[in-house]
Amino acid sequence: MGDMDPHIFAVAEEAYKQMARDERNQSIIVSGESGAGKTVSAKYAMRYFATVSGSASEANVEEKVLASNPIMEAIGNAKTTRNDNSSRFGKYIEIGFDNRYRIIGANMRTYLLEKSRVVFQADEERNYHIFYQLCASAHLPELKNLKLSNANDFLYTRQGRSPVIVGVDDTKELCTTRNAFTLLGINESYQMGLFQVLAAILHLGNVEIKDRDSDSSVIAPNNRHLTAFCELVGVTYQDMSQWLCHRKLKTATETYVKTLPRLQATNARDALSKHIYAKLFNWIVEHVNKALITNVKQHSFIGVLDIYGFETFEINSFEQFCINYANEKLQQQFNMHVFKLEQEEYMKEQIPWTLIDFYDNQPCINLIEAKMGILDLLDEECKMPKGSDDSWAQKLYNTHLKTCSLFEKPRMSNRAFIIQHFADKVEYQCEGFLAKNKDTVNEEQINVLKASKFNLLVELFHDEDKATSPTGQVQGTGGRTRLSIKPDKSREKSSKEHKKTVGCQFRNSLQMLMETLNATTPHYVRCIKPNDFKMAFTFDPKRAVQQLRACGVLETIRISAAGFPSRWTYQEFFSRYRVLMKQKDVLPDKKLTCRNVLEKLVQDQDKYQFGKTKIFFRAGQVAYLEKLRADKLRAACIRIQKTIRCWLARKKYLRKRSSAITIQRFTRGYQCACFIRTLYWYMYFSAFLSLVKFMRRTQAATVIQKYRRMYVEKKRYRQKQLLREHKVVIIQKRVRGWLARCWYKRSLIAIVYLQCCIRRMRARRELKKLKIEARSVEHFKKLNKGMENKIMQLQRRIDEENKSVNEKLVGLESSYTVESERLRGELNRLRGVEEQAKNKTNQVTSLLEELEKLKKELSVTQQEKKTIEDWAHNYRDEMEKMVSELKEQNGTLKKDKDDLNRLIQEQSQQMTEKMARAIVQETQQLETDLNEERSRYQNLLTEHLRLEEKYDDLKEAMNVSKPGHRRTDSTHSSNESEYTYNSEYAELEEGSRADVTRGIDTSLTLKLQKRLTELEQEKQSLRNELENKEEQFQRDDAEFKKARGAELEYESLKRQELESENKKLKHNLVEMRQSLLGNAGASSGAPGSPAYKVLLEQLNSACEELDVRKEEVLILRSQLVSQKEAMHHKETMTEPSVYAEDVSKLKDADELKQACIGLKDTNRSAAPDFHKLNEDGELWLVNQGLKETIRLLEHQLQTQRRTYDNEVEALRGELQNVKEENNRQQQLLAQNLQLPPEARIEASLQHEITRLTNENLVRCSTHDLMEQLEKQDRTIRKLKKQLKVYSKRIGEMGAGQTEGQTSPGQMVDEPIHPVNIPRREKDFQGMLEYKKEDELKLVKNLILELKPRGVAVNLIPGLPAYILFMCLRHADYVNDDQKVRTLLTSTINSIKKILKKRGDDFETVSFWLANTCRFLHCLKQYSGDEAFMKHNTSRQNEHCLSNFDLAEYRQVISDLAIQIYQQLIKCMENILQPMIVSGMLEHETIQGVSGVKPTGLRKRTSSIADEGTYTLDSILRQLSAFHSTMCQHGTDPELIKQVVKQQFYIIGAVTLNNLLLRKDMCSWSKGMQIRYNVSQLEEWLRDKGLMVCGAKETLEPLIQAAQLLQVKKKTDEDAEAICSMCLALTTAQIVKVLNLYTPVNEFEERVSVAFIRTIQTRLRDRCESPQLLMDTKMIYPVTFPFSPSSLALETIQIPSSLNLAFLTRV
Repeated sequence: MGDMDPHIFAVAEEAYKQMARDERNQSIIVSGESGAGKTVSAKYAMRYFATVSGSASEANVEEKVLASNPIMEAIGNAKTTRNDNSSRFGKYIEIGFDNRYRIIGANMRTYLLEKSRVVFQADEERNYHIFYQLCASAHLPELKNLKLSNANDFLYTRQGRSPVIVGVDDTKELCTTRNAFTLLGINESYQMGLFQVLAAILHLGNVEIKDRDSDSSVIAPNNRHLTAFCELVGVTYQDMSQWLCHRKLKTATETYVKTLPRLQATNARDALSKHIYAKLFNWIVEHVNKALITNVKQHSFIGVLDIYGFETFEINSFEQFCINYANEKLQQQFNMHVFKLEQEEYMKEQIPWTLIDFYDNQPCINLIEAKMGILDLLDEECKMPKGSDDSWAQKLYNTHLKTCSLFEKPRMSNRAFIIQHFADKVEYQCEGFLAKNKDTVNEEQINVLKASKFNLLVELFHDEDKATSPTGQVQGTGGRTRLSIKPDKSREKSSKEHKKTVGCQFRNSLQMLMETLNATTPHYVRCIKPNDFKMAFTFDPKRAVQQLRACGVLETIRISAAGFPSRWTYQEFFSRYRVLMKQKDVLPDKKLTCRNVLEKLVQDQDKYQFGKTKIFFRAGQVAYLEKLRADKLRAACIRIQKTIRCWLARKKYLRKRSSAITIQRFTRGYQCACFIRTLYWYMYFSAFLSLVKFMRRTQAATVIQKYRRMYVEKKRYRQKQLLREHKVVIIQKRVRGWLARCWYKRSLIAIVYLQCCIRRMRARRELKKLKIEARSVEHFKKLNKGMENKIMQLQRRIDEENKSVNEKLVGLESSYTVESERLRGELNRLRGVEEQAKNKTNQVTSLLEELEKLKKELSVTQQEKKTIEDWAHNYRDEMEKMVSELKEQNGTLKKDKDDLNRLIQEQSQQMTEKMARAIVQETQQLETDLNEERSRYQNLLTEHLRLEEKYDDLKEAMNVSKPGHRRTDSTHSSNESEYTYNSEYAELEEGSRADVTRGIDTSLTLKLQKRLTELEQEKQSLRNELENKEEQFQRDDAEFKKARGAELEYESLKRQELESENKKLKHNLVEMRQSLLGNAGASSGAPGSPAYKVLLEQLNSACEELDVRKEEVLILRSQLVSQKEAMHHKETMTEPSVYAEDVSKLKDADELKQACIGLKDTNRSAAPDFHKLNEDGELWLVNQGLKETIRLLEHQLQTQRRTYDNEVEALRGELQNVKEENNRQQQLLAQNLQLPPEARIEASLQHEITRLTNENLVRCSTHDLMEQLEKQDRTIRKLKKQLKVYSKRIGEMGAGQTEGQTSPGQMVDEPIHPVNIPRREKDFQGMLEYKKEDELKLVKNLILELKPRGVAVNLIPGLPAYILFMCLRHADYVNDDQKVRTLLTSTINSIKKILKKRGDDFETVSFWLANTCRFLHCLKQYSGDEAFMKHNTSRQNEHCLSNFDLAEYRQVISDLAIQIYQQLIKCMENILQPMIVSGMLEHETIQGVSGVKPTGLRKRTSSIADEGTYTLDSILRQLSAFHSTMCQHGTDPELIKQVVKQQFYIIGAVTLNNLLLRKDMCSWSKGMQIRYNVSQLEEWLRDKGLMVCGAKETLEPLIQAAQLLQVKKKTDEDAEAICSMCLALTTAQIVKVLNLYTPVNEFEERVSVAFIRTIQTRLRDRCESPQLLMDTKMIYPVTFPFSPSSLALETIQIPSSLNLAFLTRV
């Protein structure tokens, strides 16, 4: 097995063989990263030892050793982001063997359990497995008393939000754990006790601690989870709730109880939970070791080390520091064994050897554990009274930052440090280091648990009592009289001094582990993690090589290949391989003998080397020698076996031969005697046979009866005996318990008495000594020496203590008063609660009484129901009266109708005018809001881009600084970038691909992305709202005009309907009366009778018909109200219009009936019950509902009439289109007939495809687009099948024009020719095909390496955009969504990359802004949307995309264009910024105007005389260069206008800001120069034709500031003129200019303070920003108006200079 590929069994076998061969202890060190498989490898190694070696006894020790694995995994393993079964502690298992190398026992040592996981887990992680196993098995009967439920119900198990591991059944795992406990001797009662403690920890985590005030907290009384915790652990609720929220502070003389804030109380609760779990973990480990221990003497052992691997997370704390420290020590041990000791051994033995360099991590270990190292400083800080994490961090910086290169400080943090470990750099956060190193817990909480009635819990904390007892005994024996005042303090002090920190304990245990490993022969198992995603059958080569390099395996391979891994001393070699030597080869000199033998056995002398004391062998040579030795021994064994077997076989043969002869002799004699005896007895046998048969049956019956009776009696005896034994056992138990207690009491009394006697004897002896010393003269001298000074000092000290005591008494009195007031308030509150409880009791009784009353009222209501049914007979008379009243109302409604018609005619004109004005105002307001939202959106987009660039810079810096191991952030949300739209394309960089999906791990970016989405939705809603308002206005205007023409006809029709309906009413009334008179019996009026039904039907019909007449007037009134409201609220509609829209959807009479019933329901409080129509007011409610129904029906009639007119117009249009299509078909047919026969088929096919495409585009606005696409696909598939049919028809048509019919020969020959005639170049469709592997080359040649200057000068503008779109068209044509996605993503990312690389070059930015906009316009123009196809030619419409809707990508490209635009503005700003102040302010454009400096000012160092000074002409030339560059690149004119507007805003803002900050510029002459410069800028705008772009308006503040410098500034009229003139300037800017105004000559005067105050008074009411300076960084929101291209795609030619020969024209 050792010659096979690396396997865990091979390593275990090698360790086992070396232990047996060399008789030396072995160790297997399993190492690797978290999740690499260390725990599983260790289990397999232990399984191998258990299987191969067996057990030395019948106790199944090997099974117990294996049974410890599920227990330790349950309590020590948990799910992490890297591993579903990660060991959160380290363990070293020593498997003991006897002298025959069989397992006799084992021992386990653990290291640094991760206690913090008990109370906190990160996302996608779990707590320890045992908690989830208990929650999953909570339904079991034996676990019911634990009061557990689902894991999501407990705080300690739901924080990771991943309670389930895929493929793991926690219920089955608990069964395995319990079986392992049983196998190791932990009985059922102890198991239930362990589960009880674990359940108590879960309940303790759910205890909710609330704030009482800022300095105290409280637990609500009768907290369910705290009650469960106290019941499970056997403590009192009051004590536990008290000490969870309080702590005890001890001073020199007194003890205080201090309240804890909620946060500290919560931390104390979590610390208690961690402490209990740690005690439980240690208890289980201790009992597992007891179960695995044996009394047999151990001969040797093999240790298996399974310890945590190197870890680095996003946030690394004390646990990761200790884990990585342990890995550093293990790596050092590995280096010592493999590298350092190995090479030192070669040098010592003087073997020719070239040293191999390797990484020595001793400096890193010194940094951690040396004197004044990190651990020493941490322990020192823990001893400080006010030590904190921040002060410890400062000590680390001061000590190691400048002295150790492996220690670094992060740039952006003062509470973290970085250590360069052997595997990677790790940044540790200092927060929590001191608390975790101290590992403190509230002592009073521990005392409460020690007083528990739960024996197992007391046993868990028993070791703490043992730890403090030696200290107490020492204090009691020495110096008792002097220290009797403060015994508790001394004991606590000594215990604190003896308590070691967690770091110190871990360092000591790690040192012991290293000593153990160094005393054994190590074997290394390096576990390599294949990938970081816990995916099966997925191998990441880079990660594997990184791990191999980090753990030193590559250097190990080099040493193994070049070194001598095996070695023997000369004596050992001679003893081992003596069997391979002949007698003549053995010489007195052992070294010479070994040399001679090796030269004979191994021919290649390079395979071994002779040292001074040892022989060194290459890899595999010892195995070869072992094979020779085994063969020699095997041959000798075979020879010995052959000789012995021969001797044994000969001896056995002789013995068998002698025995056979003897047997034959006696057998023959016996046969003769039997024959004679048979003849003699044969006569007696027949008589005796019957007697024997009878005797046999009798005996069988007796035996059966005996056993039956025995079974019955035995069963009865056992029942009685068991009952007696049970009673005897109970009696014995009670008696033995009583005897044990009596003996215990007697022993206790005796021990106490004995202690008293001994102490009394010692006290007497001490007293005698003291008396003797007191009588001596020297004693008195010592006492009196310096006594006076001591008395004075003591007196002063007493006075000071009295003062402090008095102050404390005053403070205590005040605190006592406050506490008394609080308790009184609490008492009053409790009394109020008691009163409320009494009131609730009274309310219950009152509710019961009210229930009885309701029952009585129910019986009364039933009686009233009967009376109401009797009253129904009187309803007939009331109905007749109601009919007459309705007739009168009908007449009044007709009059109201005429009046309303007149009012409608008068107000229609007014409504139209007001609506038009309101829509104009609303449109302007919406445009303003839209610009503001667009500006905010683009600002957020800029911020997002800045954060992305910052993230990329940080990522590159991390890649440069961290080439090694990197851990993926567990809390990382892996949100995909909004620019990729869920595409997973790889960005090209030096031929390699890297994931473009970015996730900004800051909350700000997430908020920005969310805000971007909301703004986009708001922007779209505003656009839709604006379009809806315009369409609504047009529609209302058109409907109003049509409605007026139809109203006159409608009124005449209604008059006729009124007359006919009145006749129907009279007829129905007569029928109703006849039915009533004809059925006047006793039962005729009862509900449900035929007469009653007829009555109800007639009533309903009469009410409906009458209400129709009344609602004719109401509908006109409602229309008037609707028109008024539409004029004021254009977004809302009146109730009739809403109803009309709903009624227009009802197509038949049944639906109309349902609508009428629904309207009745809305106007009544109860459902219409025809048996209760005789209630008051019911008929009126029905009448109102019928009015609404009639009104809706009238509105529906008008709507249907308008719909009918629209349909007629549409049909006429379609008829005209059909006629035009017919004419076009005839023309096309005539043209086809003139073509040659081989071109007819192709032309007809092309025409059919074009016709179907046009039909599809025309109908897509009225029919479902998906249905049309399916029809088109089916039609296209049929075209190929019908090719021959079309060719025959075309041939027949052509022949019909000439001869009337076609000959058969032509029909056969026509379809043959088109196959052989290529027409690819003629039918170029404007598409470019490329292979997927050429995509990188396409992007590289077309974007990354393209020079804008050459393209702009020599080629058509926007050529890269056209080429990319033609490639995209082909991907859409072949319906390859992956190709479309990757092409768009790579294009976007490449443009970003080139802009990031050359973002300061204006020409590059302008070039890609123009191409990005052109690409965006192409996506719109050929998208297939009618809104973008208006300006297309028919050929361009054929080039539209057919398979994919790229609306989302259009938005992404639009955002990219916004980013490029902002980059362009920044680039221009950087170029213009140095020119503006010099050219606009300092340079004297008009010579001689500013020749005189303002008086009283210090002369500035002017740069006007310098050669490099910028002038106004420099600015104008630069603006012209910008304009010409953008025009050459084909930038849209509208976009150029926006750029120019932004340029002029920058010029105006910078000039005005400098004017406001420089006093020497505020003069009359400077104002004149500014106005002249502005006029030159306006002249430039006129020359370029850009006066309407809004650039002039951006200079308005500067123009007004120049005017302000030139106007008069004395009188109130001047102030009024200034206020009316300077509308673009703020009050602060106007006042600042006036304050800075400085006269240049004697004709000017300074502005008076009174005048400035007048200006401030007049401008006080302005609502404006108080900001003085203009924002020069403000960028106007940019828009990209749609600009279609008239260039046909099929006419574009690709020049060879672009190196795009791999593109194929399609």
